[in-house]
Amino acid sequence: MSTIAVASRSGFSPLLSAIDIVDAHQHVWSLSNPFHSWPDAELGGLHRDYDMQDWAAVAHSAGVTRSVLVQAQEDWRETLWMLSLAARHPTIAGVVGWIDLTHTEAPERIAWLAGQPGLKGVRPMLQDMTDEDWLLSPELRPALKALCRHGLCLDALIRPRHLDMLCRFRRAWPELPLVIDHGAKPDMTGSGFSFWRDAMARLSDLGVACKFSGLQTELPSGGDEMLLAPFVETLLTLFPKRLLWGSDWPVCLLTGKTYGDTLDFARNSVSHFARDRAESIFSDASVAFYGLDRTAISSCD
Repeated sequence: MSTIAVASRSGFSPLLSAIDIVDAHQHVWSLSNPFHSWPDAELGGLHRDYDMQDWAAVAHSAGVTRSVLVQAQEDWRETLWMLSLAARHPTIAGVVGWIDLTHTEAPERIAWLAGQPGLKGVRPMLQDMTDEDWLLSPELRPALKALCRHGLCLDALIRPRHLDMLCRFRRAWPELPLVIDHGAKPDMTGSGFSFWRDAMARLSDLGVACKFSGLQTELPSGGDEMLLAPFVETLLTLFPKRLLWGSDWPVCLLTGKTYGDTLDFARNSVSHFARDRAESIFSDASVAFYGLDRTAISSCD
């Protein structure tokens, strides 16, 4: 398996110099929000406010022009709060919120959300659910139909144990735009690679998109970054036109890396494995999947 070349940020500046980079996955939170529950104090440096000014300070200097803001709380009020942020910050190209898909009023709430500027999709927190087949529950059908009807997307925050379920879900809902967050958080210890790769290949064949994000956070404690090479190469191979780069900031800071380091890793990887697709991965795929406004790419706070 190939290894990822190590290079400085300046050494790869030509690769992205003419690209309006879109960060397809970032978060913000305020501990003072009444609905805030995560991250808690056990996560140390993440347990403080992170706002759009913080993101802009690290992203703009790295050449990133705008982002998709993704939910962090399982609370409808956070979605409303994020939409209010999007109204004030033109660098927020889109919002992926949260609603209770099982609620009897979910279709009406989805219809209302679809009319709000900036709302692009929703994300249920699947990764820690005890019921691995929850997304296939009949009680979700009215909400899922509403997502399709109103042209909204679904972010799948999953782990490898959900991959078979997601294949069944995709076959049942082929019209719902679906993106896998963080490469499905594969196990980096060496077990399960073949299963993960084969399942991701099936999902790619079904037209599912994937985010090139969050992989460094999945490294085992003390694990060498070179462990990521086969996973990165697999994603870059399997999703040639539907791979979206995202920083997963500020969660990426848990690795001890900066925002710029996280972008450097992605830039190195793309240069090594898929140099001719840099514009797609760092911009066009996100614009296409979420239906972002192309004319707003160069706007800044």
